[in-house]
Amino acid sequence: MFLKMFFLQMFGGDLLKTIAVIGTGYVGLVSGTCFAEIGNDVICCDIEEEKVKKLQLAEVPFYEPGLGEMMKKNMMENRLRFTTNSSAAIQAADIVYIAVGTPMKEDGGADLKYVKAVAKDIGRNLNGYKIVVNKSTVPVGTGSLVYECIRDNQVDKSVNFDVVSNPEFLREGSAISDCMNMERAIIGSNSEAAAKVIQELHAPFNTQVMITDLESAEMIKYAANGFLATKISFINSIANICEKVGADVSEVAAGIGMDGRIGNRFLQAGIGYGGSCFPKDTHALLHIALEAGYSFDLMKSVISTNDKQRLTVIHKLHEIFGDLAGRQVGILGLTFKPNTDDMRYSPSIDIISKLHEEKAVIRAYDPVGLERAKEIIGNKASYFNDIYETIKGCDACVILTEWEEIVNLELDRLYSSLRHPVIVDGRNCMNRTDMIKHGFIYHSIGRKPIGQLKTILS
Repeated sequence: MFLKMFFLQMFGGDLLKTIAVIGTGYVGLVSGTCFAEIGNDVICCDIEEEKVKKLQLAEVPFYEPGLGEMMKKNMMENRLRFTTNSSAAIQAADIVYIAVGTPMKEDGGADLKYVKAVAKDIGRNLNGYKIVVNKSTVPVGTGSLVYECIRDNQVDKSVNFDVVSNPEFLREGSAISDCMNMERAIIGSNSEAAAKVIQELHAPFNTQVMITDLESAEMIKYAANGFLATKISFINSIANICEKVGADVSEVAAGIGMDGRIGNRFLQAGIGYGGSCFPKDTHALLHIALEAGYSFDLMKSVISTNDKQRLTVIHKLHEIFGDLAGRQVGILGLTFKPNTDDMRYSPSIDIISKLHEEKAVIRAYDPVGLERAKEIIGNKASYFNDIYETIKGCDACVILTEWEEIVNLELDRLYSSLRHPVIVDGRNCMNRTDMIKHGFIYHSIGRKPIGQLKTILS
């Protein structure tokens, strides 16, 4: 109650809204919870009954630091609730956020069947003026499609509504911070009044706001992710060249990052990007270009480079051991990045599949992603809850995710646990000086290798 009174005083009572968020996946649940945190009345809706039952008990269906605590707080203060009753949620709301999944289709395009289903549901339950906001990452033109779906399913055609695009820019593992300290808010609409309402909704986030048309807002999300993916594939390509010419990609990245036109972010060489956004959005951007009659060769290369890059660690194991059949390999880190249990498009999936194909014996560890990994990777690996038990007796340790627990390994214990002191670092997260000091055979991405196995085997 105190928080709500604070925002009433600071921003005015008309700015606090009743918001329905349709879809309680990553984007919907985080966004809904943060909207409640700044004082709004939020109803999160999902069609999965068991999921909603767990949410009503404040059980978060995925790992995201700080989300559970914020959910519980806002539920206790009656600003956040969960339901399967989409009709009631839509009818009660001033603003309806569409935050359902847009999975990749076989042709690389985004599947909009869930977005369309929600738009139809909104049309059937439109009982007064509402602003409908696309939070899901959707192709250019989806705002107009949503408008038509709602209009076609309206019972009372005299009721007006507006459609807004408000794409999300949340990073898994830091989503609460990203939302509460928002870097920017993109608001696209053909209605100046609707755009102003969504702009005011974001006022407590103290963020930069850009207002544009629907199509530009939709394109901004894809262009942003496409550009960041390009930076990642570029620096990984530079890393591969560095290895051949004896340069150090870490030094190269630091040097080019000093150029203000380039910047130093997303220049960490490694085994490429994964997760729910970059793989899906780069393919979707390629599909958008194709549909528009443009051959986006640059994005094709970005995707191809990334696909190849994740197998770099396999090539390094071959350089060290030759044949991998029967070799025990300890995999440290399974999720696509730290501080999440998300396994979607994680490089570990392809790497473990390839190692399994080559008849290596795989032992795997991840601090929070084991259960999801088991569902995807299955019996191709053995799974462990302890790092040192994972690598015990292994011929090599392969680092695929730079979890804090992994970066801060006890190196003496690591050395003594391995059969051979071999580390292949797919994230360049270990200090080379420490590796030399402790006598490891250390291979990373785009940096000179340390040590030779021959001297140990001879």
